Amino acid sequence: MKNTHRIAAALAVAAAAIGAGAALVSAQNDGAPQTATLFPYDDAAVVAEGETLYESFCASCHGANLEGQDNWRERGPNGRALAPPHDETGHTWHHPDLQLFQIVKFGTAALVGDGYESDMAGYGEVMTDDEIRAVMAYIKSTWPEEIIERHDEMNAALARELGG
Repeated sequence: MKNTHRIAAALAVAAAAIGAGAALVSAQNDGAPQTATLFPYDDAAVVAEGETLYESFCASCHGANLEGQDNWRERGPNGRALAPPHDETGHTWHHPDLQLFQIVKFGTAALVGDGYESDMAGYGEVMTDDEIRAVMAYIKSTWPEEIIERHDEMNAALARELGG
C-alpha cells in the first residue's frame, strides 16, 4: 500500500514535469475534458522510430517480440523482478501513460523509492522525452484494439483525477 501512495505522489509531480505539448488532458470545444495520449501510437513515423529505439535499448531485456524474460512473474537470482512482456500478456497496459513514461525516464527504483531495487534503469539521460514517448507509442501500437481502448479509458480516468 505504501508503494501505491508513493507512485500516486510521483504521478502528481510528473504531471507538471512532462511539459507542454504532452498534456494528458485537453479541452474540447464545449469545455469537457478529453484525453490526449502521451504516446502517439497511431502515428506511423513515430511508431517506426520507437521500434528502432526499442530494438536498441529495450529488446535485450524485454525481448525482440515484446515477450519479456522467461518466468517474468518470478524473481531473478538477484531477488529483483524480471523484465515483463510489453505485449498484451504483460502488465504494461495496466499502467497509465504518465506512469509508464516516468518508469522509462527515471527507472523503477526512483519512482518507487524507499530503497527499492530494480534492474529497470532510467533512460532520461540516454533518450529524449520524445524518444521515450516514441518507444511507448511503438509498444502500444502492437496491442489489440480492446486493450488499447481499456488503456485509453485508464488514461481518461487519471486525467479526470488530476483535474481534467
